[in-house]
Amino acid sequence: MVTPRLHSIVGAPATRITDPAHALTVAAELSASFAEGAAARDAHRELPHAQVQALKDSGLLALSVPVEYGGIAAPATVLAEVFRLLAHGDPSLAQIPHSHFTFLEALRLQGSDTQRAFFYEKVLAGALFANAQSERGPHPIDVDATTLILDGDDYVLSGRKYYSTGALFADWVIVRASLPDSPGQTPTSSTPKALAFIAADTEGLQVVDDWDGMGQRTTASGTVTLDEVRVPASQVVPFTPIFSRPATYGARAQLLHAALDVGIATAALAEGVRQAAKARPHFEAGVDSAADDPTVVQIAGELTVTVRGAQALLAEAARAVDAASTDLDEDSSATASVAVAIAKVAATRASLDASSTLFELGGTRSASGAANLARYWRDARTHTLHDATRWKVQHIGRYTLSGTKPPRHGQL
Repeated sequence: MVTPRLHSIVGAPATRITDPAHALTVAAELSASFAEGAAARDAHRELPHAQVQALKDSGLLALSVPVEYGGIAAPATVLAEVFRLLAHGDPSLAQIPHSHFTFLEALRLQGSDTQRAFFYEKVLAGALFANAQSERGPHPIDVDATTLILDGDDYVLSGRKYYSTGALFADWVIVRASLPDSPGQTPTSSTPKALAFIAADTEGLQVVDDWDGMGQRTTASGTVTLDEVRVPASQVVPFTPIFSRPATYGARAQLLHAALDVGIATAALAEGVRQAAKARPHFEAGVDSAADDPTVVQIAGELTVTVRGAQALLAEAARAVDAASTDLDEDSSATASVAVAIAKVAATRASLDASSTLFELGGTRSASGAANLARYWRDARTHTLHDATRWKVQHIGRYTLSGTKPPRHGQL
């Protein structure tokens, strides 16, 4: 069904975040508020309009805006921790602004001064960007059948996108599309691509609320249809050139994905601890509390090592991204990409392990459907499908053994 969008840029402007410490304080507060009712929202698939509004009002959406445009240009270390905190509260809500920051980075890298000034002003006021990138076959995954065709001073955009996370809540929907040389040309893997920044109320743009995933149920990751949408050239930003030179674009995007998974892991571990406090010990343990059962203690210790290890690798990867951004070349960008790949693998394993092991800590009562603790695993399993870690392990192994640099694309 088509669901009315929440338009937020009314009334008071968003809070201005003043420094990284302020950002982390606000993120922690939002995380706690997002956690309230998260289980019920997931169980009943209640879309989090009020919570997204709170995110827009918080000022966090402007964290990466450069200083010269009124922002604080928050480093990757801060962005990663903000995302971890938000995911600790509610992974669905944390997923919604992921592409927002990815497109802000594309704007920084490829936008004109005029485009940056225009869109950064919107973001500073609380605007949310959302993605319309993925398509379904039969064409290869690196081909966008959605096209931008030049028509006078404007472009005409037509196509269909899927898994458009957050588009239902967005003020601007960012569409990745091919730029064929002529209207009849069929796009291929080598066809240049661009990003079209489309206001949510633009005629011909429709967001369909048809996401039915088993996890991350309230991200509104539905279908976007584009029926001859007219796009001013001033709202089109080149995309393909990002990958023609060393950059941290892909590493940044993957870093935030890893942060989401680590947030799920830390939340699942905390939930496991809460469940263990209520669980009965095994009769053979001879203790009064499950927390004193040596087998439960062992499980908790092992899981803590896994989760804290992933958390440490996330922080290390964020530092590598910041270092590459400061001194960018082929070597530093490759180092950052591999560090992020390592963190992503560790985060995937930690989120799946923690979200399953919490039931061992809590015992039979933790399997209650009313408690809805399965949402941790469902969220982890759904989100970790975004990018196969088996390929990341391949890139890590080649880099370790032969120094082979990973490929440049938006997935690593």
